[in-house]
This record gives sequence, C-alpha cells and structure tokens, in this order.
Amino acid sequence: MLLKVGELARHTGLTVRTLHHYDAIGLLAPSARSEAGYRLYNASDIARLHAIQALRLLGLPLAEIGALLGAESSSLPTIIARQIESLDQQIAQATALRERLGLLQQRLDEGAQPDMKDWLDTLEKMTTYGRYFSPAEIRSFMANWKDVADRWPPLVAEVAALMSRGVPAGAPEVQPLAARWMTLMGQWMDGSFDLITRWGEMYRREPVARSDDGPPAELVEYIGEAIGMRMAALLRHLSTDDLAHLSRPPEDEWRRLAGELAVLRARAVPPEDESVQAIAREWARLFAAFTNHDPGLAARLMRAMNAEPVLQAAAVTTPEVREYLMHSMAVLQQKNPPPPAGSA
Repeated sequence: MLLKVGELARHTGLTVRTLHHYDAIGLLAPSARSEAGYRLYNASDIARLHAIQALRLLGLPLAEIGALLGAESSSLPTIIARQIESLDQQIAQATALRERLGLLQQRLDEGAQPDMKDWLDTLEKMTTYGRYFSPAEIRSFMANWKDVADRWPPLVAEVAALMSRGVPAGAPEVQPLAARWMTLMGQWMDGSFDLITRWGEMYRREPVARSDDGPPAELVEYIGEAIGMRMAALLRHLSTDDLAHLSRPPEDEWRRLAGELAVLRARAVPPEDESVQAIAREWARLFAAFTNHDPGLAARLMRAMNAEPVLQAAAVTTPEVREYLMHSMAVLQQKNPPPPAGSA
C-alpha cells in the first residue's frame, strides 16, 4: 500500500509542507514516485515517520534525529542521556526563575505597589544577586534581614566616626566594631563564611549591590581590613568550622557581668567570695552556650583570646577585670573539677 503525500499528511496530522521539508533535508525521502511524479510512501516510510515523530516528542532537533536513525542503535542511550541532561538544565532554570518571581512577589506583599524605577532597581539587584547566590540563599538572608536591620545604622555610624577621626583600620579601638560587624554578618548570613565571603565579593564588585542608604565602599574596605586582622588571629587557633559552630555572643549579658565584676574588684572583694563566684558561674554558663557546649572548642577559643592582643582589644572587660575574672574562674574550677576522661 502506497500513500500520496496528502494522504500521509491527513493520517499523521502533519502538513504537506512539513513532509516536503523532511524530504528536502533527507530525513524522510519517499520510496517511490508516481508516473506523474507524486511522492509515494510505503510501510517502511510510514514506520520511519512514526520514529521521527516519537523522537520529536522527546525534544530532539531534526539534525540529531537524522543522525540517530542513520546510525547504529547503540547511539540511542547517548542521545537520550544528552536529552535528559538538557531537560534537567531547563527544569533547574525554570525552578530558579520561579524562586526569583516568588521573591519579587514577597517584596510586593511587604509594601506598597512600587513605581517603575523601583521595579527596575529590584530586577537589576535580583539579577546581580543571582550571579552570586541561589534563590534559596537569597530568600534566607532576606528573611534574616529583619532581625539585624535596626542594628546596622548605629554600627556603620560608629565606624564612620573612627574613619573621620583618621583612626587607622589596624588600631586596637577599631576591633570592638570589627567584632560586632562580624557578629551581625554571621547572624544575617546564617553563620556561613562562604555566604559572607560571596556577599563581600559582590559588594566590592557590583555597584548595584550598594544601595543608596548602605555603607560606602571605602567604609566597607576600612572595616574589612580590621576584620581581616581579627580573622587571621582567630584562624591561627580555630578552623572555619569552629567559627561556624559558635553561637551568637551574649555581649549584653557579658557587658553587664563585666560591670559588676569591676565594682567588686574596686571594692577589693576577693575572687573566692561567693558574690564573685556567682558571676564566674554565670559567665561560664554563657561561655558554654556560646561555644555550643563543646569543651574542645571552648579551650581553643580561650587559647586564642589569651594569645592574641587583637582579640583582647574587642573584649568587653578591661585587662584588669579580665585578670580578676580569670582568677575567679580558676577558683571555680578548683571547686568543681571536670570529671576524669572516660567517666560515665
């Protein structure tokens, strides 16, 4: 049984023009022609056309279909694997686009309808962020922003004041601000040093990432130098995993306890006194929580603090009060020695 091109078109739902194109590119040539020169297709041609249409449904381009049908069947797994990879990429791109649209929708839900400039600014920032972060990472630090937003302006103002006074970035008095900056960045970026590093890289390289009310690049470079000194000191004793394992430092509580210790020291109350010991116990409890109750991490951090002046510069205590605290902590440890290794 032979079918003319029009008949084959009706049976398959294709157009005559499509079948002519398949013939022209050598993908489906009719096996015969009538005396009048009309294309005639036999059963083998129809089977080949079904194969072509099946492969088209998989998304393969015509050039690859021709190569596949003209090659050994062993090439089929390779082509299918390549098509699956292509589909995976499309799914990933579509998923990322959906996430970004969700972020834009979230921005709309949080406030008034933006004007065109707001839209363009938001879209430009989203595009820039997308070069450095996944949609899930963007969603995470956008959600965290509300917890740190109010604490950034006063800190930036304090750093700017030191810069305006000409205080060098390496000066000890910059270190308390560097420590607070690191704490805020850690809280904002879920304690991930990888995220913090990528954010810093983006902020330096991409002008669009620096909003009008954000800190100027020279201020970020200034505090970044102080943070670099602090990080170098910490990494001489701890790993980045150690740093990521630390909790948010209880600075307000430590500052309150340091003030109480300063008063007791000024009154010459001995470290063995119960009033001092109560503060030492509270300090030890806070420090254990800060180091996630990891004795090894606590010991490494203490060694770093004792060995590095740059870390001591950011301490909430004066050197004299710190010495008083260490004496009282030693007394506390003598009263409550740790259990021997291997004990239940």
